[in-house]
Amino acid sequence: MSTEKKGLGIGYLTLESGEVFTGTLYGAPITGFGEVVFHTGMTGYQEVMTDPSFAGQIVTFTYPLIGNYGINERDYEAAKPALTGMIVSELCMEPSHYESNKTLAEAAEDFGFPILAGIDTRTITKRVRQDGPVFGVISDHPLEAQEVAAMRYKHAKKSLVANVSTQQVERYPGTGEHVVLVDLGMKQSILDALLELGCRVTVVPFDATYAQIKALQPDGLLFSNGPGDPEHLLAYCSEWRKAVEQYPTLGICLGHQVLALMYGGKTEKLAYGHRGSNHPVKDLTTGKVYLTSQNHGYVVKEEALDKRHLVVSYRNVNDGSVEGLRHLSLPVFSVQFHPEAHPGPSDTSHIFHQFMQSMRVVGAKNYA
Repeated sequence: MSTEKKGLGIGYLTLESGEVFTGTLYGAPITGFGEVVFHTGMTGYQEVMTDPSFAGQIVTFTYPLIGNYGINERDYEAAKPALTGMIVSELCMEPSHYESNKTLAEAAEDFGFPILAGIDTRTITKRVRQDGPVFGVISDHPLEAQEVAAMRYKHAKKSLVANVSTQQVERYPGTGEHVVLVDLGMKQSILDALLELGCRVTVVPFDATYAQIKALQPDGLLFSNGPGDPEHLLAYCSEWRKAVEQYPTLGICLGHQVLALMYGGKTEKLAYGHRGSNHPVKDLTTGKVYLTSQNHGYVVKEEALDKRHLVVSYRNVNDGSVEGLRHLSLPVFSVQFHPEAHPGPSDTSHIFHQFMQSMRVVGAKNYA
């Protein structure tokens, strides 16, 4: 596998601290700016590339060799990436996999984002871990601090969920329960998991009202993953809560966070987030620990939860943060991790079966 150095030329990552890293630019010859985050998975760069939850972020891969199995047609999580750039140590230019039809550099060029290779990703990861949220810019020249600050201000004005949510209702046939999926920045794998279980799925925009959801006559609701600060969605929570209190509901990632907000909870930003494929999570009911796929920068504040309605069901083994919630009287629950995985282990795929069972129990009661 070749990791030859040819590319668009010399490129730079300028952090808001003023620190500059020099490497080789690949992909699209544009400036990329956003929060610099790191992903610890050894594989899954195509899914990361197209996961809408990475909207507005520059993703640093901690694994040293990226691109070695190329890009295929099966592993896209969205039609196009929402991230603003990638940072890698070595970028493979001659991938080896029978399904590969282009290199990662070619995909970046096609989709319009830059990759900066030949970078000491270990040092960048340490900066993010030590200093908390870090903003940076990938460009063909180093920037001054005031230029980076101006780009950060521009970045803060973006409405990330609105940019990645579907703009219209989408319908997918099935013979089983009808799930209305509220798209906050949905991964394709969540939709695929429901369809594999036989569900009929209707995907609706993030700002769908209770009346619009009710008119679809769902058997259950699913609030998807998505990017950005969950508290930017507070204006929609009262409408969503009306729907949640009428139908069995599952929230995943951002969907988990907004469920807490619907019941008066609060969220906060982690110092450097959970992004990877091997985060241990404990089921507080059974005591079992699962390895999970995660991608989030915010968490639910446990001390702000209204314990009359929601209780913690899963907890992160490493830092003790809230990884799941369960409603005390309604068939409503949520998880911070990704039961659909992609990339990562499918250890928690039973979450979807629990959701299916909750819809069937409620349906049987209604029928009786």
